[in-house]
Amino acid sequence: MCSNYVPVSRRDRLLTFFGAVRDRDDAPVDTWPLGLAPFIRLAEDGSGFERVVDDGIFGLLPHFATEIGFGRRTYNARSETVHELPSFREAWTRGWRCVIPCEAIYEPNWETGECVRWAIYQEGFVPFGVAGIYRKWRHPDGRDVFSFAMLTVNADEHPLMKRFHRPEDEKRMVVILDPEDYGSWLTCRVRDASAYFRPWTKPLIAEASPLPPRAPKAGSVRTVRPPKPPETGSLF
Repeated sequence: MCSNYVPVSRRDRLLTFFGAVRDRDDAPVDTWPLGLAPFIRLAEDGSGFERVVDDGIFGLLPHFATEIGFGRRTYNARSETVHELPSFREAWTRGWRCVIPCEAIYEPNWETGECVRWAIYQEGFVPFGVAGIYRKWRHPDGRDVFSFAMLTVNADEHPLMKRFHRPEDEKRMVVILDPEDYGSWLTCRVRDASAYFRPWTKPLIAEASPLPPRAPKAGSVRTVRPPKPPETGSLF
């Protein structure tokens, strides 16, 4: 499960690591359910389909949602039931799949007997793409807005991710995609998409990144941040 993460929001990193163009830079900030963050989808450009970056609400809003607050319950979609639950079924069956670009995700660690937020990321702060579903939702004021959810798989046997969440709870982790699979995840047939529902087996780094006592969720004592771009303008 993942209710808090740092999105990739710089256009140089989105282009370099995800092959998608964004028209602006934003500072990477901790994102919680109902927050607005970039996601990558396919869009038709007249001559075919290309990857585009849109901003969406973290927490998928089905057509029957009457308020944005519905997304507090739908930011993660279980891979085992995404095809049948009413909140997710249409997005899944219509193939509205996306890649959610992440600098880091956060999970709760209970090994000390208390809940401590930990950050999980790749060595060298290389961003990674999480498999997701998305859809448009009609806001009560008449606007169409995007929303999305991260897909998750069981992680009871994963060497790192089994350390998170309460001891009595099932262990879950988001579906991290190999970069070489971004294109096929976005374009494959619905019946083939479940082939990507597997735990990530490559190395991940994890460290404590606690929230301050009694602080609102928007803040943090230590937030994982990607490296700043060098003066030359290249990525590294």
